[in-house]
Amino acid sequence: MTLLELLKNKEKKIIDVWVERALDSYISSNFFKQTEDQFANPVGVNIRTGLTRIFQLILSEAEQQDFAEPLDQVVRIRAVQEFTPSQAVAPILELKWVVKQVLSGEEKGRALLPELVPFDREVDRVGLMAFDMYMNCRDRLYQARIRELKSGSYILTDSSCASAAVRENLQDIASLAGNSGS
Repeated sequence: MTLLELLKNKEKKIIDVWVERALDSYISSNFFKQTEDQFANPVGVNIRTGLTRIFQLILSEAEQQDFAEPLDQVVRIRAVQEFTPSQAVAPILELKWVVKQVLSGEEKGRALLPELVPFDREVDRVGLMAFDMYMNCRDRLYQARIRELKSGSYILTDSSCASAAVRENLQDIASLAGNSGS
């Protein structure tokens, strides 16, 4: 049996472990792992779908541009959350560890472990592509934030509604008036 055949035979197990490890990086990881409804759990579903497609593309020796859509599906989610760049990209690189763990579980797999060098190199290439995508997403977020600040629209998005602000001001005035009479 070749390495490629073994990886295809173990695809479901590899993806399940890989997705579980990726979702473990979230605070609400149990929810993301259990809920399969796309609308109730877009993070979990998109991570699973994206990682599944990335694995399939690696096995099919796809061209670099073919990875753009599934990588975007995973990286864009992580770029808007409170992950450092290394934390955001780590799930892609963890595929190497997952594959080694799954293949080490049986004699056929252990015999093929030395043949993983090209596979590891491909995962690294995809990981670097993910890092570039992450940085591009973060840059766009910062640029949007700068535009908000320059235009003053942050006042509308970062503060409470106008009526709530007036109500708070009236309460502040009332409490000051009550304290000055004491």
